[in-house]
Amino acid sequence: MKNKIHYFFLFLFVFRALISVSQTVRISGRVTDEKSQPLEYVNVLVKGTTKGTSTDGSGVFELFVPEEEDTLTLQFRFVGFSEEERKVVTGKKNRDIKLSVMLKETAIVLGDYSVRGIRRQESSLQVLDVDRFRVMPNVSGGIEALVQGQLGVNNANNELSSQYSVRGGNYDENSVYVNNIEVYRPLLIRAGQQEGLSFVNPDMVESVTFSSGGFSAQYGDKMSSALDITYKKPEALEGSVAVSLLGASAHIGTSSSRFSQLHGVRYKTSAYLLGTLDTDGEYSPDFFDYQTYLTYTFSPEWETNFLGNISRNSYNFIPETRTTSFGTMSDVKQFTVFFDGQEKDLFQTLFGAWTLNFKPTNNLKLSIMSSAFSSAESETYDITGEYWLSEIDGSGSMSIDRAAGIGVYKEHARNRLNSTVLNISQLGTFKLDENELKWGVTYQRERITDRMNEWEMRDSAGFSMPLNPDYLSLYYNLNSDQEMSSNRFTAYLLDTYSKRFAFGRVVLTGGVRANYWDFNDELLISPRASVAWFPKWKEGSFGFRLATGIYYQAPFYKEIREMRAGENRNMSMYLNSKLKAPRSSQILLGSDYYFRKWERPFKFTAEIYYKYIDRIIPYRVDNVKVIYSGQNNGDGYATGVDLKLFGEFVPGTDSWVSLSLMQTKEDIYGDGTGYIPRPTDQRYNVSLFFQDYFPGFPKMKINLKLIWADGLPFGPPRSSPYLSTAFRASAYRRVDIGATYGLIAGQDKIMDKAVLKWAKALLFNLEVFNLLGIRNINSYYWITDVTNIQFAVPNYLTGRLVNLRVQANF
Repeated sequence: MKNKIHYFFLFLFVFRALISVSQTVRISGRVTDEKSQPLEYVNVLVKGTTKGTSTDGSGVFELFVPEEEDTLTLQFRFVGFSEEERKVVTGKKNRDIKLSVMLKETAIVLGDYSVRGIRRQESSLQVLDVDRFRVMPNVSGGIEALVQGQLGVNNANNELSSQYSVRGGNYDENSVYVNNIEVYRPLLIRAGQQEGLSFVNPDMVESVTFSSGGFSAQYGDKMSSALDITYKKPEALEGSVAVSLLGASAHIGTSSSRFSQLHGVRYKTSAYLLGTLDTDGEYSPDFFDYQTYLTYTFSPEWETNFLGNISRNSYNFIPETRTTSFGTMSDVKQFTVFFDGQEKDLFQTLFGAWTLNFKPTNNLKLSIMSSAFSSAESETYDITGEYWLSEIDGSGSMSIDRAAGIGVYKEHARNRLNSTVLNISQLGTFKLDENELKWGVTYQRERITDRMNEWEMRDSAGFSMPLNPDYLSLYYNLNSDQEMSSNRFTAYLLDTYSKRFAFGRVVLTGGVRANYWDFNDELLISPRASVAWFPKWKEGSFGFRLATGIYYQAPFYKEIREMRAGENRNMSMYLNSKLKAPRSSQILLGSDYYFRKWERPFKFTAEIYYKYIDRIIPYRVDNVKVIYSGQNNGDGYATGVDLKLFGEFVPGTDSWVSLSLMQTKEDIYGDGTGYIPRPTDQRYNVSLFFQDYFPGFPKMKINLKLIWADGLPFGPPRSSPYLSTAFRASAYRRVDIGATYGLIAGQDKIMDKAVLKWAKALLFNLEVFNLLGIRNINSYYWITDVTNIQFAVPNYLTGRLVNLRVQANF
């Protein structure tokens, strides 16, 4: 009987507990910024009480309150963002309430200035501020200028190019994604002035994330970096028009209840800029680009979008004369050339991508994507140059060495390359408690036709080079007629686990990526993992991360081209179907320290890394063209440390200073030289971006960008790997400065005039490129005399230049 009474009271106790649990209301949701990026450490409070919680690294929060027929007000607070309030009705009919909250970035006013918070970094992937790009002095005009200020990134020592090298990798080792679709660059480009516009249109960008190593399996088969860009969906009418001495751009976006559209057009001409080069002539570079991003929502669960691009980059050049002085204080030489002929290059690109998204629940998202890329590239030139190399003595008079200093060269090319890439993918995301699972499967069809016919003739003091008494030979001659069709299959699976423990919050990401290419019959398996830890002590002040994995540089086309010498120095091109993908085993350790000084936020980041690379395909770099040997015959490594201090050095502005120390070397099998510097061995790189207000004009911002980087290894063309990196160029030093002044509707009376009422803002930007007029060297032109002695004549980059840019936003 006593046992039955005990069971009865136990039943009542459990029943009471269940009733108590059932009498609570669960309020959960996600907090993001205006760019749909999750916000961590947002305080969520029940107004008028001390009850509350905070969001995790995914911006998710969960709060339990008593079940009462009542209306509660939730407050969302985060430093650097406006406070939001949401009213919720609780009761028996609302026991599970889900919210989606967006906080708008704002500022805390301190006198005449303002301060903001800094986002926490949970992995090697960092979120970049697109708005900062709009005021940064930038010659190339692409979003890549923002990337070039990140840890471990080198801007190719060439302001004319938007390409970049990351931690010892070359320019082909960086993957770029727009709306989850990988984009490609033209393959024939050999100089920065040919590049034109990069794919990404800055006016259409909503968010940018970048990783300089240790990125997850979601990102493709490149070894160095991943750039992930998302285009925005307009919520209302928006647009802009901008004009400068280097080109123009415009964009417009509209939105309705179901349909949104975004269009952007860009035009660039660098003739004004190229006029500062040593070579005088008629420069006619014309670069045009149109993009559109369309989105239609069928229902809350179904959505489709289309991304399209048309690009036409034309570069025409008629050289006339060139005068270049070089050498040392005691041995000054002058290289003078008179030209005849011209160059005509054309790069045309078509791109289209269609996506269908299905989101049956808040935790599951499925996507089907299909894209097509087509590129038609042509490079044609016939240029003859008659030159003399003279010596200048202390009095300034010139003398010419008749045996070595007079010559003629003629360069000829008729190169055509057409490429088509088609793919279809299925992507998915599933969230379960603290886990976020992502996967993707892709089939890709590639077709490339390549026709190359180029040669170079050199004459020194009346003798054809190289000198041969038996026959007349060209200095260089290449013929190629290649076609390639191939199929590629890729897949990835990764899981991100985030949870708070007593010792702090941990974010663990692990995954694997697979790639099969039928051209070389190679299957690549790439496991990757990373962990981030935010300690409980001084919560929010420290963050640590560790990333490791095996990464491959899956060949596309340029890597498999192998040049073979035939009779009389004639070169032919072959496609090496036995070539394997270079492999890199990487480990990265990083830390962040978030602190406040002078009531302003700062962040200090330190990262160290080591990459062992085998199955290397040796290459050399000429300007921005990467020329591969077409064979796996070496191994190497890259190691270094990166330091960066970011914050508000001046209230209300963002600035940073960074230092990178790096070494990358390779051992080419069988050459007996051991480890030698790789072509991208940049041993140090110092960069600075500083913002301040002009004294007496608080609405005018001054933006200063500085780069001081080690010169890259170089050597004679078509020489052995050892000789091709036997010398080192002088350091790259450059300072750009800009001043930005804005007129804002509602703040400036002039904007109330009828002629300006359509505009939200007018922005004026005055820039001075290469402020100090430093003559940086991009590459070298080599002269060979009849005794086979070679002289390296530097190709200098652009000089000082002033640019004015005016933009209207509406």
